[in-house]
Amino acid sequence: QVQLVESGGGLVQTGSSLRLSCAASGRIFSWYHMGWFRQAPGNEREFLASMRWGGGDINYAESVKERFFISGDMAKNTVFLQLYSLKPGDTAVFYCAVRPGVAGEYTYWGQGTQVTVSS
Repeated sequence: QVQLVESGGGLVQTGSSLRLSCAASGRIFSWYHMGWFRQAPGNEREFLASMRWGGGDINYAESVKERFFISGDMAKNTVFLQLYSLKPGDTAVFYCAVRPGVAGEYTYWGQGTQVTVSS
């Protein structure tokens, strides 16, 4: 079982930056993949970025490349998503998730953290 807790969301102005954190607990192996997603009201959940828990294999959605960056501190069992140049269209609930392998579904999800960007 894996537990995930996101934090770091908030209300910010256009052009601001935020760093979201995802604290993980439970059995996570180096080959697991960590992902960040977001869901805005009325929209489907959208993939943003992912990385292998042990490091490497980083992927980004084209829509957020060059603005969002994923990283991890394995010593603290935490994965981060750095957000730059935020826009009102980025307003959403941001989730982290774990995929127990290179492919397949993300099995474990956090409760989400709200990011609201005002114009």
